[in-house]
Amino acid sequence: MADEKRTYRVAVIGHTGRGDYGHGLDVAWLDVERAKMVAVADADRMGLAAAAKRLNLDAAASFVDYRKMLDDVKPDVVSICPRWLDQHHAMIVAAVDRGIHVYMEKPFCRSLVEADEIVDACQRKHVRLAIAHQTHYSPKIDAVKKLIADGAIGDVLELRGRGKEDRRGGGEDLWVLGSHVLDLMRLFGGDATRCFATLSQNGKPVTAADVKPGNEGLGPLAGDEIAATFELASGAKGFFASRANMGGGAGRFGLQIHGSRGIIEILTGYLPSVKLLTDPAWSPGRSNAKWQNVTTAGVDKPEPLKPEGGPLHPGNVVAIDDLLDAIEQNREPKCGVLDARATVEMISAVFESHRVGGPVKMPLVNRKHPLEMLAAAGMQKAK
Repeated sequence: MADEKRTYRVAVIGHTGRGDYGHGLDVAWLDVERAKMVAVADADRMGLAAAAKRLNLDAAASFVDYRKMLDDVKPDVVSICPRWLDQHHAMIVAAVDRGIHVYMEKPFCRSLVEADEIVDACQRKHVRLAIAHQTHYSPKIDAVKKLIADGAIGDVLELRGRGKEDRRGGGEDLWVLGSHVLDLMRLFGGDATRCFATLSQNGKPVTAADVKPGNEGLGPLAGDEIAATFELASGAKGFFASRANMGGGAGRFGLQIHGSRGIIEILTGYLPSVKLLTDPAWSPGRSNAKWQNVTTAGVDKPEPLKPEGGPLHPGNVVAIDDLLDAIEQNREPKCGVLDARATVEMISAVFESHRVGGPVKMPLVNRKHPLEMLAAAGMQKAK
């Protein structure tokens, strides 16, 4: 008789009005066969009642204090849902210190100091953490890797990414949306080994006076325009840029992989738009090459997968299943705590390069928040 799969007791942490429940990181568990929802916590009582109803929980399983929930219920896994970043470190450490595994919303945390503490806690407590970079889990990633391995675009030379470049363009875009793009950049180009970047505000280099508290608990933030170049372990170069109010939207938010024989473009989501251009000139207007659709079945073939629930929900479900497999197999999730920290490190390197006025080697020697240091230096100079 085959062994039955373990059922995992799952609790949810949200915070209505301060990041809410992220991109569906609460309801995704309802579609995971191995999961049993046992509790929810939300400091906002009205939000808590709505979440309990949504998750089919009664008042006894509803908590205003998430720490009390973790102590009383003792779940196997907790879903940390709020988008707001200032709460992540405390919520993660509270779970990990109690030996509870974590699935969480991006971005990861506010600084490398926080990231290092979380990694240390996870390793010390043998806890698995997965982060909701849903595109990382897309089955189209394997199709793209196969195209690259088969030489469809030749040698990979550059990986170019941008955010949505709406009102959040610049530093906020880098944190909130760039985290997805930088994660993909690492996935195809390897770890970043060096970064050179500049930040501007209203067309002028960012100074200490430009550093302000970021929206949604991001911590110190500056710049309505950024431009960053990364040297990657594969030998390719990575580029990320964003300028506020440039109207890129979802159509430009993603990654382009430029090779010696063509380009692959990947947007975001569980089954994102993926295009292939087999043109070494990178210019379909000057050649007979045309953009071709890439599906999980191959190039210009119908997509056999028809996931339900929108562009992110299936990715959450697949990521959760991988996390549970990782727990059982004693391995890191596909997008685990080290991947999450690496993304924070790339973001931090952008700010650190601007602070020091030149390229910085990675991993970064300075683990403090570069913009905190820039602002503090400005205050000291003003005295």
